[in-house]
Amino acid sequence: MNEHQHQKIPVGISACLVGEEVRFNGGHKQHSYIQRTLGQYFEFRTFCPEVDIGLGIPRRPIRLVKRDDEVRCVDFEDDTLDYTDKLTASADAQAHWVGEMCGFILKKDSPSCGMERVKVYGPGHAPREGAGIFAARIMERFPELPVEEEGRLGDAVLRENFIQRVYVMNRWRQLVADGLSVASLTDFHARHKLILMSHCQKTYRRLGPLVASARKDNVFEVAKQYLPELMQALKERASRGDHVNVLQHIQGYLKEQLDAQDKEELREMLERYHKGLLPLIVPITLLNHHFRRNPVEYIERSWYMHPYPAEMALQNHI
Repeated sequence: MNEHQHQKIPVGISACLVGEEVRFNGGHKQHSYIQRTLGQYFEFRTFCPEVDIGLGIPRRPIRLVKRDDEVRCVDFEDDTLDYTDKLTASADAQAHWVGEMCGFILKKDSPSCGMERVKVYGPGHAPREGAGIFAARIMERFPELPVEEEGRLGDAVLRENFIQRVYVMNRWRQLVADGLSVASLTDFHARHKLILMSHCQKTYRRLGPLVASARKDNVFEVAKQYLPELMQALKERASRGDHVNVLQHIQGYLKEQLDAQDKEELREMLERYHKGLLPLIVPITLLNHHFRRNPVEYIERSWYMHPYPAEMALQNHI
């Protein structure tokens, strides 16, 4: 089963990561995985806030400094040149298109675009405790938007988590564009329940009753509460134990169809996955094999079994 659209998903990105020569030294930080792999599925909208506020190419670098418990962004050599307000205004001015994105990939360590762990300079030390001014404002205004740094995409779990959230957000955007209704919200939740279960049991238990409370006269209010909770829960990393719990739940739909040998094979495979001896794709592939022979509509329609195009091979590494 493959319902993934062929149209690319809109994702914002720091311009230097796709080869645009906008860095302070006139260079770029082109990222091969982003360009060659994610570029097959994502339609990138590039942006450089430092260029947007009028800083030249090349230019003197900027940095974060702490002043009276407030983090400011200033010229590296002349800290009387303060760009904080301009960078914040730049982020606000992009809200009209950032709000249409399904994700954003930022440049790590950047005083404008860094998502986290950016150096904040003070007397005699520079702890990595800040976020770039532009990035912080975007994350403040759009807390439900999937955001990640290019450096963290090298971690297989973080990479899969981010891309999964981008696809969930894309399906939400389609849901709203097609016309939100009680039926469509209920169906969206049903198809994402197992994904949610693998990330946060607490939110899973809370969102079910919330969706069940939706009526024609309050569905938009319910949806407004639903999306931030869903996306916040999906930020949590799903552990191998979390996945095993979900896979065992899914296996329960086959308890009358499988013989003792098939059940033992699944049990052994889940145990080996739990121990880190197999990647997630192995038990999921075996379960999909059994469901092709013994179809169950709920499982067939669940996005947990096919959260993104199989060609991305993300489950091969977690």
